[in-house]
Amino acid sequence: MNTHLILHFLSDIAANNNRPWFQAHRDEYMAAKTDFETGISKAIGRIAEFDPSVAHLSISDVTYRFYRDTRFSPDKSPYKRHLGAYIAAHGKKAFHGGYYLHLQPGECMLACGCYYLPTNILSACRNEIMANTEEWLRCVRQPDFLRYFGEPGNRGNSGFGQEHLKTCPAGFPRDFEHLEYLRMKDYCCWVNVPDDYFEGDSWLDGMCEVFMAAKPMMDFVNAVIDDYE
Repeated sequence: MNTHLILHFLSDIAANNNRPWFQAHRDEYMAAKTDFETGISKAIGRIAEFDPSVAHLSISDVTYRFYRDTRFSPDKSPYKRHLGAYIAAHGKKAFHGGYYLHLQPGECMLACGCYYLPTNILSACRNEIMANTEEWLRCVRQPDFLRYFGEPGNRGNSGFGQEHLKTCPAGFPRDFEHLEYLRMKDYCCWVNVPDDYFEGDSWLDGMCEVFMAAKPMMDFVNAVIDDYE
């Protein structure tokens, strides 16, 4: 990808988030969008090599509208300040987890897993972790996973779990040895990357390493989620 082109446009739209400016610079948006989508097409192909379940996805399946829905937001700026793609086998709106790529000046990121799970599915995931603890630990304590994402609660340039309960979730044993995994409110892991990370094509190798490290964890959770979808 030409990250200079993409991030330059995103910086400009962040500073000029209004329709007149966007219409006057629409060609710049289309150039950035086209370049981003070319990169995402390559990402789908590479991910499909180790996860064939995403091979059928098209660009429209994984990307989002650039226009913001401002109906219920105090921020009425009409355009997003980032470009993102969610490569998920069951679609962007399914609970089944997938792979996310995010381009935004100073906030570029790779992420993998499941976010905003309903209470019943989240409880089922917690029960599965308790029932198959050894299998779960093999997923989340293998060296590559820890190297990229760390343990629950660690925050910084990477992390595992966006939100965590302060105490044990209701109905679960407080003396469970690995309570930190039951306190998680999602099973999403991520790593922030430099703004020039996505430049060219060499990033595809690094992306695959990150996502392959996260895939066993996501597969464990998806096996639970799929019983509800």
